[in-house]
Amino acid sequence: MMVNHTNQIALLLTLLLVAGCGGSSGDQQAASEDQIEVFSWWTSGSEAAALESVFDAYNRQYPDVEVINASIAGGGGSAARPVLQTRLVGNNPPDTWQTHPGTEVMGQYVVPGFAESLDDLYREEGWYDVFPQPLIDLVSQDGEPYLVILNLHRSNTLWYNKPLLERHGITVGEALSHDELFAIAEQLKAAGVTPLCMGDAGIWATGIMFENTLAGVIGTQRYLGLWDGSTSFEDPDVKEAMTTYGRLLDYLNSDHAALSWDQAVTKLIEGSCAFYSMGDWVFGELMQADLQENVDFGWVAHPGTEDIYIMVSDGFTMAKGAPHPEHTRNILRVMGQKEVQEDFNLLKGAICARTDCDRSRFGTYLNWAMDTYENATLVPTVVHGSAAAADFQQALNDALTAFVVNRDVDAFAQTLAREARMSGFGK
Repeated sequence: MMVNHTNQIALLLTLLLVAGCGGSSGDQQAASEDQIEVFSWWTSGSEAAALESVFDAYNRQYPDVEVINASIAGGGGSAARPVLQTRLVGNNPPDTWQTHPGTEVMGQYVVPGFAESLDDLYREEGWYDVFPQPLIDLVSQDGEPYLVILNLHRSNTLWYNKPLLERHGITVGEALSHDELFAIAEQLKAAGVTPLCMGDAGIWATGIMFENTLAGVIGTQRYLGLWDGSTSFEDPDVKEAMTTYGRLLDYLNSDHAALSWDQAVTKLIEGSCAFYSMGDWVFGELMQADLQENVDFGWVAHPGTEDIYIMVSDGFTMAKGAPHPEHTRNILRVMGQKEVQEDFNLLKGAICARTDCDRSRFGTYLNWAMDTYENATLVPTVVHGSAAAADFQQALNDALTAFVVNRDVDAFAQTLAREARMSGFGK
């Protein structure tokens, strides 16, 4: 899988730069020397299986070391990150933890001094030659990388239950507009079928649908402009996107607020709802359920985002003062290996960060994702930490929570515009 996105990711990097449980060291010293603690939020069926594939690969190469899986449930790290921050401030870090490239890793972990440079590991393993330089730039400070990138997700995918739609005489082509989606939603609603799946017990999940809608309505350049101040959140087109998003909310399953994102995937599989606007980590859950591509389910880009790739990527750090530095370096070494990335991403529903993975191992959807990645415009995500700093991410979550209840477009726009200005990038 070879990619050529130097200019696009360089632009993404510029935007990112503009956007700007406690314990003691004695506890660390008392810990076993023959173990390593890996902290993440991967707990759904496909996520846990993918992570376990990394642990299995590590154990094959380093059989005498016990891996402590310190995963905390909560999509996007909503529950894990506060726990991690407490531990880091309390000088009780895990050996390595999951985070996102760009603003999140740099602003929350590198700049405060919680993470260790991985430059020597990149040189030893030849990763400067197999990871795209612009991606390396997203995880680097002063030319030194601080993250081993495991995967690349596309978050702006619209999934659908194909047999369910066929029973109602509905066929989805290679693309779908919002107007077409609303027409289908009305048809399904009239037939007693819930049109849209959602599981937003963690508000980030509906935030994904909002970002997807925002990009689809205002387009690539205006969307990018939100993060450098050239587009205002009070712009009429942005408000139109908010209105469109509000209309989508009217078609959700009634129990959406009580479900996690992966429980909503179960509803999609069962046919109790038809569409789901969510990242391609959904694909991992569909594969975990032994479903067949283009038979049991289908997909298109979220309306209006056919040429946009909202990129979500995950990687792992090395803690400064890691309790088990040698073991940490070794598990990061394993994470960067070609076959490990292939095995991991086949289960996770993502594509490799490495450019030399074997495309023939990947099926129809993931090859579609690779083609899109190579040809689409890459844009950052607030929900997963790359477009703006943590304070704005939290402000967005709070504003979304209010909007889901009150549907007040003007208040939504004013709040985000104010918070963007306070974060230093708003217009």
